Amino acid sequence: MGSIETTAGPVDAGALGRTLCHEHLLTSSESIRAQYPHLYDTEREFEKAVEQVRAAMAHGVGTIVDPACMDLARDARLAMRVAEATGCRIVMATGIYGQHYTFIPQHFQTRDEDYLADAFVHDIEVGIQGTAVKAAFLKTAADEPGITPDIEKVHRAAARASLRTGRPIMAHSRPASRTGTEQVRIFLEEGVAPEKIMIAHTGDTDDLDHIEELLALGVYIGMDRYGTAIFLPDETRNAVVAELCARGHAGRMVLSQDACATIDWFPDELRAQLAPKWNFTLIFEEILPQLRELGVSDADIDTMLDVVPAAWLAG
Repeated sequence: MGSIETTAGPVDAGALGRTLCHEHLLTSSESIRAQYPHLYDTEREFEKAVEQVRAAMAHGVGTIVDPACMDLARDARLAMRVAEATGCRIVMATGIYGQHYTFIPQHFQTRDEDYLADAFVHDIEVGIQGTAVKAAFLKTAADEPGITPDIEKVHRAAARASLRTGRPIMAHSRPASRTGTEQVRIFLEEGVAPEKIMIAHTGDTDDLDHIEELLALGVYIGMDRYGTAIFLPDETRNAVVAELCARGHAGRMVLSQDACATIDWFPDELRAQLAPKWNFTLIFEEILPQLRELGVSDADIDTMLDVVPAAWLAG
């Protein structure tokens, strides 16, 4: 099946085990961290990441895929420390999230897609941020602003880096704006095989026609924001997942939470109000029992948590 890069080096894809395919050890505003470091307690951030990872491991998780990239404060050294402290396999990405899903730094605005692809390939073939940790996949994002010129540049660069290295792509999407179909269109135009593409946050909608449209293109989809009722209540997410499983699509879906052990986008008390159950273990503590009650089989659950992440990462 091939090998997958982790913070500790490559491992056989078949050895990943139970995998959370979309969680964040840290999400933060990079420019503020760089200019006002006194606002951050990096040791506490490490402790919170370890706490969340260990909690997930208590439910049998062996691997966590962290799609942090530029603009989300990706930190290879933090990931290495967490992996060493917990024994969990951590899989990292390269790519650009895009400021406000709209623009990228002027350095990349004034250079072409191939220059940007070279930067991504460096993370994949040499290492991230001066470490030996190599990116296992590429990350892009498109949201309410749609496919702006800068966002299109990132997607085309990611596609070209994928073609050069064989690495798969995860794309943050906004189903309400149907960005997923446009993202897939760009990737396919560049020659990326659909089985190398995952459209994250597809589970933010109960529009089954839109989801089936994506699945018909041959890509994987992320039902990966459990615990974020501000986008869609978990009850509705469960109904969608159960219906898709009944239609035979478990082999194209992953389950996750997109939870952040630390996130500085809003104060802790506001996070607690907006998403009180948003953590690395909600799926195991509440969601899986509810899915079973809706008729989702253990075999389908195993497929979404054990089989699909490895299949997508292996391309």
